[in-house]
Amino acid sequence: MTTLHLPPVAAQGATNLLRFITCGSVDDGKRTLLGRLLYDAGMVPDDQLAALARDSRKLHADDADALDFSLLTDGLDAERQQGITIDVAYRYFHTPRRSFIVADCPGHEQYTRNMATGASNAELAVVLVDARKGLLPQTRRHTYICALMGIRQVVLAVNKMDLVDYREDIYAAIAHEYRELATQLGIASVHCLPVVAPGGDNVGRRSERLSWYQGPCLLELLETADTAATQAADFRLPVQWVNRPDASFRGYAGTVSGGCIAVGSEVVVQPAMKRARIERIVTADGDLPEARAGQAVTLTLDREIDVSRGDVIADASRPAPVADQFAAHVLWMGDEPLLPNRAYWLKIGARTVNARVTTIKHKVDVNTQAELAARRLELNEVGYCNVDLDHAIAFEAYADDRTLGGFILIDRQTNATVGCGMLDFALRRAANVHWQHTDLDKEARSASKGQQARCLWFTGLSGAGKSTVANLVERRLHALGYHTYMLDGDNLRHGLNKDLGFTAEARVENVRRVAEVAHLMVDAGLIVLVCVISPFQSERRFARGLFGEGEFLEVFVDTTLEECERRDPKGLYRKARAGEILNFTGIDSPYEAPEQAELHLRTAGLRPEQLAEQVVEQLLSGQGGHVPS
Repeated sequence: MTTLHLPPVAAQGATNLLRFITCGSVDDGKRTLLGRLLYDAGMVPDDQLAALARDSRKLHADDADALDFSLLTDGLDAERQQGITIDVAYRYFHTPRRSFIVADCPGHEQYTRNMATGASNAELAVVLVDARKGLLPQTRRHTYICALMGIRQVVLAVNKMDLVDYREDIYAAIAHEYRELATQLGIASVHCLPVVAPGGDNVGRRSERLSWYQGPCLLELLETADTAATQAADFRLPVQWVNRPDASFRGYAGTVSGGCIAVGSEVVVQPAMKRARIERIVTADGDLPEARAGQAVTLTLDREIDVSRGDVIADASRPAPVADQFAAHVLWMGDEPLLPNRAYWLKIGARTVNARVTTIKHKVDVNTQAELAARRLELNEVGYCNVDLDHAIAFEAYADDRTLGGFILIDRQTNATVGCGMLDFALRRAANVHWQHTDLDKEARSASKGQQARCLWFTGLSGAGKSTVANLVERRLHALGYHTYMLDGDNLRHGLNKDLGFTAEARVENVRRVAEVAHLMVDAGLIVLVCVISPFQSERRFARGLFGEGEFLEVFVDTTLEECERRDPKGLYRKARAGEILNFTGIDSPYEAPEQAELHLRTAGLRPEQLAEQVVEQLLSGQGGHVPS
């Protein structure tokens, strides 16, 4: 691969680098176009050119002088075919006027997430269309993803014009249809041009055979494209690192995502909204009088305030909005579906918070852009969703600032990136709802009862004995003078959760509601016993996260599936085996056993009373052995 030699930034300016993507349907000639572009830019070394000529003669014996430019990028497809990396492939090249990084994106629908990865950092897209076929569903899908990821410049290359006799009317019809599509999707700048990739017509030079086209060639368009990235007009610096080399220096390092700031300017640290003035703007090459978008700097402030990684330093006169609930587009990248109310980590800039997609308003058919009803998002699907965070963040709409408007969702169990999102706006209710302070807190309520509030979370298969053991535990605690309440899953489905079924989505919401009620009861100072199957680790982890250190005790009632079926106290397993009940845990819906439960009750050979005593002993050890008087 040719090495990229970037011109000095000081001499050429930061806008000298253009990041763009190429995308197109299968057999539209994308590889040939990219190979020809590298050739016309003078980026094919002599030895590689000789190898290209030799390989071309082997494949095209009838035309010994022809160069098959697709072979220059064949290595990328070979990797995909072998399963090595079905991903975005990058090429680096330059001309005397500009340097380029091109992301060659896979075109198949199943690789939509890969294309989104390439588009997320691009300023421009080259979309290829076969002149014989016109706009295809793939063209609409690629353009939609480009628009979704914030690309506002597109070059439409209508390829294979030689196969339609260079007819201007065919080109004009395709260009007109595409411009209408781009306008619908909010793409502001579209330049169309006819090309013949193998011959280089309008690729690196203007074509005499297409003399009716009077515009620039592809390389000229790329060299003159605007590289002003989508960014906030006001000063924003997401803090990536608190720089403290010694006790005498404290600075806040990051890359300016928008606007500019000067020494002495007043700033505000968000979301805490603490004010200070810029004392120094420090770089590796010395202090600067001001900092602008795209520069990596370290700021020092004129007074000591609490600033942490993930905070945003903003212009005090025009700070970023702050909220904890949003409407956002989400592109799902996980193999397991996105389920509403399942907990994920959301990373935006350098800040990571807990997040839930509370509602999927609709999903989008990426081929037609039709809005469809959806209860979940599968791999490569795009949805318009409401997102709820556990902490407020400073943000910008993605259309205004990619840095403060773009986020990823991370699986809390595997740490894998499972989704990417684009913030649209803050939900108004986020600004109108505030936590009401009360004079009595959990500690005061617990003290009045002479106990420490706890949540005992009993999990296990249906028929494992959760409710039986929990009932014995509550009787024992009540006899000892403790204040308790038992939340049984079946009882709650007669009221609070009577509207929920047993799909994966409904199970997630069921556990969320139960966990929130249990959290309120612990806040009231009670010892609450929760008995729900809660089959998914993710939801049990969410429940645990609502409680303070030591307040949540997971009790795994471990009974084999065979024993549960043998007991079958409610006849549910028999119905599930007969197909009368669907989504039944252990039969056609999985149960994810706890990995580190505080108490693991192995029921084999033990009576319920013995299991209950284990729980009471564990709980009393956390109560300091204290028994209320």
